[in-house]
Amino acid sequence: MKKRYKIIADPKYGYLRIDPIPTQEEVERFYLEDFYSTTYKQFNDSSLKVQKEEQGFFNSRWASISKYCSEYFKTHKGLTLFDVGCGFGQALLYFHNKGIRVSGLEPSKEGAEYIKSKGLNVFQCGIEDFSCVGKERFHIITMINVLEHLRHPASTLLNIKRKLIKPKGLLVVDVPNEFNDFQELADKEYGLKRWWVCPPNHINYFSATSLKRLLSKCGYKVIHSESSFPLEIFMLMGDVYVGNPDLGKICHLRRVRFERLMRKYGKEDKLLKLYKALAELDLGRQVTIYASPINK
Repeated sequence: MKKRYKIIADPKYGYLRIDPIPTQEEVERFYLEDFYSTTYKQFNDSSLKVQKEEQGFFNSRWASISKYCSEYFKTHKGLTLFDVGCGFGQALLYFHNKGIRVSGLEPSKEGAEYIKSKGLNVFQCGIEDFSCVGKERFHIITMINVLEHLRHPASTLLNIKRKLIKPKGLLVVDVPNEFNDFQELADKEYGLKRWWVCPPNHINYFSATSLKRLLSKCGYKVIHSESSFPLEIFMLMGDVYVGNPDLGKICHLRRVRFERLMRKYGKEDKLLKLYKALAELDLGRQVTIYASPINK
């Protein structure tokens, strides 16, 4: 029998999450049996095949992060980066090729073995206390599509502050922007049953506002926030891609073309300003927050 969950605001930190929180056993069983399997399609873009097919799109995401980090530290030279939940290491490979010394942590055997085959340093262990990593501290910590999966995200953020990041380092957190206005309107118009709620895969549901609040309560200073293209806007125009993967692909490619043309014709600065403004409105498909630890 499928377990029933409800959505609540976390009593301490305010972000939305499912209740009850799944047990560690339930989460581990899900990832072992479903998340990286070929049968689980709805929300998992973590497969190597998908990332290879969409390499240009993903590289544009890594390029944006790389550019901001370069501006923050004034250089790429000598920087170290640690990717928490690095999947099949495509981001690590990108940053490695930019001259950054990279490492990562990945719970799945498949992902860790693939990264090792590329000659990169990876720790295969759970995302809990980081004791497997040792004493090294890193300039940049990235968490791409990870925080929404964790049973206790605040604990992980606190452990990153204590055990992974350098005192003046930069934490980059990227999560889906859920329960945004465009999603809610599409849901009301077409009766889509909150398609983005998918426990036990996604346990937590963030907006730019709630993620910034969580980071602040965990002892980080938020430096910058931005969103990505508001993909759900296509549904408000009549392209209801939920349950229609072919139409979803078309909408995705329209978004990719829009961003490519903005960059091609020298409008990347305005694109970034647009995405920064969307984050202020809690709109956009993803939200990326850059933060630095407050060292008392």
